[in-house]
Amino acid sequence: MTIQNSIRERARLSLGNKELDEMVGGGLLKGTANLVTGAPGVGKTTLGLQFLISGVETGQAGLLVSFEEFPSSLHRDALQLGWDLKALEKEGLFKIIFTSPEVFLGSLKSPGSPLTDTLRALSPERVVIDSTAHFQRLTNDPYELRDIYNTLVNALKREGMTSILLDEAVNLLAVQEGRMASLPFVVDTVILLRYVEVDSAIQRAIAVMKMRGSAHQKEIRRYQIQKGGIKLGEPFTGREGILSGMTHRIG
Repeated sequence: MTIQNSIRERARLSLGNKELDEMVGGGLLKGTANLVTGAPGVGKTTLGLQFLISGVETGQAGLLVSFEEFPSSLHRDALQLGWDLKALEKEGLFKIIFTSPEVFLGSLKSPGSPLTDTLRALSPERVVIDSTAHFQRLTNDPYELRDIYNTLVNALKREGMTSILLDEAVNLLAVQEGRMASLPFVVDTVILLRYVEVDSAIQRAIAVMKMRGSAHQKEIRRYQIQKGGIKLGEPFTGREGILSGMTHRIG
């Protein structure tokens, strides 16, 4: 079997939108850790929920781990998008866990913890972590932070979960305090969501920056947030500087 055939035959998980799936070569590869990064309010949680609900619709259990938003707030915001999270939780295929990064990380290191028991009772195939930015307050040591990210990613993979990790970095590879952000190097896929100024108006842009083990689309697409989640628009054409947030016409 050739490497290309092996890649094509690997299981894929939908992001809940055909065009989004096409951007990542047909869906996220099963068992991978995938980073969605962007500024606050750009739609990261929406994309994460869309991924989880797409799984629930096909019988795959989903878990949302939140470090900052109470479940009641998530229920309210999701209703605006047409998703009744309370009803999904009652069906037993969806769960929200509101905890701290310290407790969650500790549970991943201790197989017998109450939180780990909860995870295994649900047996989620899909998980969203909202957001990994909270792990940065656990240490000022960049090497220790990378170890934390590795522990997180490896534990999720060990449990057979396909994960989306949300991060609030405005610039994907921004240098912070003299070091380059480490999380993009640990994960398998990096999806960037951006606010973009075009002709004095704010638009949103999405791009797949990296994907291990699969081809992916290189274009930068417009998108909107509406009922049902993220809807892609046309690619940006005839402009430069899109990912910087300040575009200008070519030529």
